[in-house]
Amino acid sequence: MSSRTSSVYSSQPNSQADLAGKTSWGFTTILLLLTAGLVLSVTLAVMLGPVAVAPGTVWRIVLSHLPWLDQWIPVTWSKPEEYIVWEIRFPRVLLGVVVGAGLAVTGAAIQALIRNSLADPYILGVSSGASVTATLVIVLGAFGFLGRLALPLSAFIGSLAAMLMVFALARVAGRISTTRLLLAGVAVSMMLSAVTSFIVTMAPNEKGIRDAMYWMMGSLAGAQWNTLFIPSLIITVGTAVLLTRYRSLNALLTGEEAAITLGVNVQAFRVLLVVVASLLTGAVVSVSGSIGFVGLMVPHIVRLIVGSDHRRVLPVSLLAGAIFVVWADVCARLVLAPQELPIGIVTAVCGGPFFVWLLRRSSYSFGGEK
Repeated sequence: MSSRTSSVYSSQPNSQADLAGKTSWGFTTILLLLTAGLVLSVTLAVMLGPVAVAPGTVWRIVLSHLPWLDQWIPVTWSKPEEYIVWEIRFPRVLLGVVVGAGLAVTGAAIQALIRNSLADPYILGVSSGASVTATLVIVLGAFGFLGRLALPLSAFIGSLAAMLMVFALARVAGRISTTRLLLAGVAVSMMLSAVTSFIVTMAPNEKGIRDAMYWMMGSLAGAQWNTLFIPSLIITVGTAVLLTRYRSLNALLTGEEAAITLGVNVQAFRVLLVVVASLLTGAVVSVSGSIGFVGLMVPHIVRLIVGSDHRRVLPVSLLAGAIFVVWADVCARLVLAPQELPIGIVTAVCGGPFFVWLLRRSSYSFGGEK
């Protein structure tokens, strides 16, 4: 087994039990801290805005809308406060949690799939593919016969088509080249972005063009309670599927030959990862637009903290990604208030320098490629 994957498959017989115990306690502590950080982030994000709301009021309003608890919560808030918290800010913050979690988990899966930490749904063109079909729905009303499922299903189809296109271009003599995969991703992303721009210019009115352009740069402004269920369900199921296959994800880090030796059906598992990653990306893009760099930064930073074992990488990435997007949206809302920035601009400001730093590292891939 390659020494490059010793962080995943390491053993020290003399102290293996002690090390496992310490690592387990450390991982549990990280999960608890991130969970507490997420609750705190959600609270502060709902509180902050042109109209400040006290933290106690925030949670009393939220709890009052839960079944069987409303009768135990005395009403001490005004109607405007309830409207601001329950109808505007809280669904938006929860959407940020869902989007951040989905992007981070998808980034972790894609990075394991191609064994390269430079990969994410945005760079590989998956988000651009979802944007093409989603823009068709938003601007031209395509797939209207699908009703509420039109946007998520069309985004899934677009992301799946984009990923298949990237993999087809990257395949050389039956094998996938990491370098060609990244270059193909950039090329496909540029082409699909051009298609999306063309679709936007065909919008029948200026409002459609403005709304589509704003959506393309990423935004949580359209968050509503009825838009949360489908992406939340998809991301929950997709994350659960990946967690049940964490051993196969770990095995991919050792290389294709080693993974086959460990009993992984590499071709079938790659197909599963492509479908799950496309589904997660489509679900996210359908409700938030194209938001870049979250899937690149968060899993990479998480691996530096907890190692490369996906049993830990996936849940920690989920929580860290949720926290990051919640605060990115807070910045988007407040930096130029009363105007609002697209959240994609905020994540790009953070992700651009991180990407450059990652490129300049002496070794930037799981396989040690330079």
